[in-house]
Amino acid sequence: MTFARDDHWVWDFWLADDGDLFHLYYLHAPRSLGDPDLRHRNARIGHATSLDLRSWDDLGEVLAPGEPGSFDASATWTGSVVRADDGTWRMFYTGARFLAADSLANVETVGVATSTDLHTWVKSPGPIVTADPEWYETLAAGTWREEAWRDPWVYRVGDEWRMLVTARSAHGDPIDRGVIGLATSPDLETWTVRPPVSAPGAGFMHVEVPQVVELGGDSILLFSCDSPHLAGARAGEAGGIWSVDRDASGEYPIERATRLVDERYYSGRVARDRDGAPVLLAFENVGEQGEFVGRLSDPMPIRREGGVLVVDSGLEVVR
Repeated sequence: MTFARDDHWVWDFWLADDGDLFHLYYLHAPRSLGDPDLRHRNARIGHATSLDLRSWDDLGEVLAPGEPGSFDASATWTGSVVRADDGTWRMFYTGARFLAADSLANVETVGVATSTDLHTWVKSPGPIVTADPEWYETLAAGTWREEAWRDPWVYRVGDEWRMLVTARSAHGDPIDRGVIGLATSPDLETWTVRPPVSAPGAGFMHVEVPQVVELGGDSILLFSCDSPHLAGARAGEAGGIWSVDRDASGEYPIERATRLVDERYYSGRVARDRDGAPVLLAFENVGEQGEFVGRLSDPMPIRREGGVLVVDSGLEVVR
């Protein structure tokens, strides 16, 4: 049974697992807005729980936009949850601040909220990390409609915490600058912005909702990009959910990325079910008539085949 709300669109999401329950954090906005494109300016974060990634108990809203003038004044967008060494949970999320009601100009930064139980969250003053113009395009550059620094995916490698973000390079063809940004921290408190872990010119105007997963000893990057935001040699292709393996240098050559699922689905996340099997969840994006759907899919089995990640569910992927 998919997760849906009759009166709200549901789209980007992320998961936490406390060992007993899967916790789903999801973006939602009311269908009463009429135009689904308006959801981005009205997004809030909801919470649901499940024993099996299929049947969900919706617990309602847990995080809302901040006060006027704050870094998350317009909306709270996509993030991730990790458990700190002290046992507390940290939700890193995107704060969106649109500069005017009639403008697409938007500044995105990363904030954090803390919880002891995955239910009640307390925001910390923010933002905690922003785009560094040495490596990343900012709104002041005038080359893009937004300052892209969103969708933080936080994970640990040894003693270092890493944060991957949707960003755009400060260099290269302005249409083809989508990259995966990087920040690092020793303690989840102090963050240092680093150069991107992918290169511009890979055919993506933006590289959304990144996630790093370890499967069979391989480190794999998942991300999403829809058809209108493909560039260069990829322009005109079908968009969707993409994957690429980390190379020997530790970077992710997104120019080699292959499509995992077409854009009927978006914002893919890999999780492991209670049997330890890897599955893909995504939100249902484009319907049969081209309409926005806005609900969560059921888990789809995935596997490695010929060195790439594939959906193992009989789903026919549009190429």
